[in-house]
Amino acid sequence: MLSTKKVIDADVSRIIEMAWEDRTPFEAIQREYSLNESAVIQFMRQNLKSGSFKLWRKRVTGRKTKHLHLRIPDISRAYSSHQYKHQ
Repeated sequence: MLSTKKVIDADVSRIIEMAWEDRTPFEAIQREYSLNESAVIQFMRQNLKSGSFKLWRKRVTGRKTKHLHLRIPDISRAYSSHQYKHQ
């Protein structure tokens, strides 16, 4: 579990990135880093400035794409087709 391990900077950055991404569900973060939704919220509160945390919470609260069980079946990937394109 992430909370008991020493978290390296790359993990902190990746968890924050995944939490901000609209199409990355909380379940994917839990699968990869063993952080459930409430642990991600606590993690974000500890690792973001207050204003950034409030913006993030406002953004993800009620967002259907952040929860697998709320998604429409047509969304089967965790990122946009425009993301990660090779230059």
